[in-house]
Amino acid sequence: MQADLLQYDFIVKGLLGALFASITAGIAGTYIVARRMVFLSGGITHASFGGIGIGYFAGVNPVAGAALFGVLSALGIEYLSVNHKMREDSAIGILWAFGMATGIIFIYLTPGYAPNLMSYLFGSILTVTDADIAALGIMSLVLIIYFGAFYRTILYISFDESYARTYSPYVNIFKYFTTALVALTIVLNIRMAGVVLVLSLFTIPPNIAMIFTRVYSRIILWSVLSGFAGTAAGYIISYYAGIPVGATIIFTLVIIWSTARMISRFSGSLRMKAHLTKKNNLPIN
Repeated sequence: MQADLLQYDFIVKGLLGALFASITAGIAGTYIVARRMVFLSGGITHASFGGIGIGYFAGVNPVAGAALFGVLSALGIEYLSVNHKMREDSAIGILWAFGMATGIIFIYLTPGYAPNLMSYLFGSILTVTDADIAALGIMSLVLIIYFGAFYRTILYISFDESYARTYSPYVNIFKYFTTALVALTIVLNIRMAGVVLVLSLFTIPPNIAMIFTRVYSRIILWSVLSGFAGTAAGYIISYYAGIPVGATIIFTLVIIWSTARMISRFSGSLRMKAHLTKKNNLPIN
C-alpha cells in the first residue's frame, strides 16, 4: 500500500499519541526503573482495572475511574511502605488482586456488553481520541516542568534516599506526589498499550537507554527517543500487517532492546581488542 499514511486522520492521531506516550513513559519510566518500582507500578496498573469496571458500571469515562483508583492505590502503597505498616510486596499483591477482582465484578454487573473492554486490556492506539491526546499532551508538559524544576531532589530520591533527606526535608511529600504522577501517567497510557502491556512501555525504553549511559538526564532523553522509535515503528508495522497494535509496539521495543545489547557487547569487544592490541603493541588482524 503506497498511500501516504499521514492523509488519514486516525494515523496522525496515533502518531501524536505515540509521541506523547513516549515522553510521559520515558520520564516516568526512568523514575520507576531507577527507584526499582517496577513491581509497584505493575500493582498500580492492574489495580486501576477496578476503576475501569466501576466507570463502566456508573456510566462515566472508564479512564477517569481508573485514574482515581490508580492514584489512590499508589498513595496507599507508598503510605504503607513509608510507615512500614506492611511489607511493600504484600500490599502490592493485595491491591493488584483487589483491583482486578473489583473490575471483573463491576463489568459483569454492568447491563449489556462492554464493547471497548479489549482496548483497555491490550491497548488500541488506532482508536485514540482527541481527549486522549490532549490528556497525554498536558501530562507530558506537567512531567517536563515538574522533573525540570525538582530534578536534583528527584535524582537523589531515585538513587540514594538517605542522602536525599539531607538535601531536602520534604522527601516524603515528593515521594507521594511523584508516585501519584506516575500512577496517573500509567493510567493515561492504558489506551495505548493496555493494562496487560502498559508497564513494558515504561520499563523497556529506560533499559535501552541505560545500555549506553548512566547519566539520569540522558537516560530520560534516550528513553523518550527509543520509546518513540519503538512505538511509531510498532504502530506502522501493525497497520500494514493487520496485527494488534499494543503487542506489536512492545514486541518492537524488545527487538530494539535486544539489538542495542548486541551492539553494546560488540562495540565493547572491539574496544577491548583495541586496548589489548595497543597495550601489547600488536597489529590488529
